[in-house]
Amino acid sequence: MSKPELKDRIKEGGFLLDGAMGTQLFARGVEPGTCNDALNVESPDVVRAIHQAYREAGSDAVITNTFGANRYALARHGHAEQVREINRAGAEIAREAVGDGGYVLGDVGPTGDFLQPLGNLRPDELREAFVEQAQSLLDGGVDGFIVETMTALDELEVAVEAVTSVAGELPVFASMSFDKGGAGFRTMMGVDVASAVAKMVSLGVTGVGFNCGTASLAEYVELAQQYAAAVQSGGQDVILLAEPNAGKPELVDGQAVYRVTPEEFAAAIEKIAAAGFRVVGGCCGTAPAYIEAVARGLRQSR
Repeated sequence: MSKPELKDRIKEGGFLLDGAMGTQLFARGVEPGTCNDALNVESPDVVRAIHQAYREAGSDAVITNTFGANRYALARHGHAEQVREINRAGAEIAREAVGDGGYVLGDVGPTGDFLQPLGNLRPDELREAFVEQAQSLLDGGVDGFIVETMTALDELEVAVEAVTSVAGELPVFASMSFDKGGAGFRTMMGVDVASAVAKMVSLGVTGVGFNCGTASLAEYVELAQQYAAAVQSGGQDVILLAEPNAGKPELVDGQAVYRVTPEEFAAAIEKIAAAGFRVVGGCCGTAPAYIEAVARGLRQSR
């Protein structure tokens, strides 16, 4: 029996993504500063093993190792000419790892630069770069896309429109990264939750959400509740997605250390799911053990 279409499976609820990729690459000896995306070509077995570990832990879908695989980010590592090769390989590796019953989301992250006049990016060139990446992921066999860790609305808009132009009927999710300060939850570029949700919904994405950031688990739960309220106030029928970090990291000898246990993380995800989030997973600091703990909780709640 063939698996359901991704959109249909998500509508059933309890859809579990994977956890951090970078954290697991470091745990396997990859040096900080390495171009993680290029490992799809240079060390595919390492990447595949991480995807497989998450799948075995209970992930319904894995996210490709292509977060920084746009031409601008790759250029910083001397890999700008390998955009198509790196993205296609990332999708194919993920597909091999999850098998026939699993799903693959093509990961599209920010460039690390800003659009004019704040930065050097031109909208038409940026759109071309995201189309190039998305098409390569599609050629590799993804089931959908996630545009994640965005902090600026203008880059988010260009990225989503570019990916959507390639995706056809495949689902496209959009996710922004928030921190909490005196003015409440804001992205690095000062975008609040209501503005983020309104913009993402207006772009016609399948789902909206948040990932990464420097919040505590309790703050991620609060952020989830604000997201849900923003969606409800707009009367929109859109899927909610959350990929929190393993709590707020501590800096120890120059390294980010996450103290949250898998059980604590799973308890927070349970609260986030109760707020109406159908798609959940983990970001920085999470590992297969965290996803396994979440999977147990989701099974028990069904």
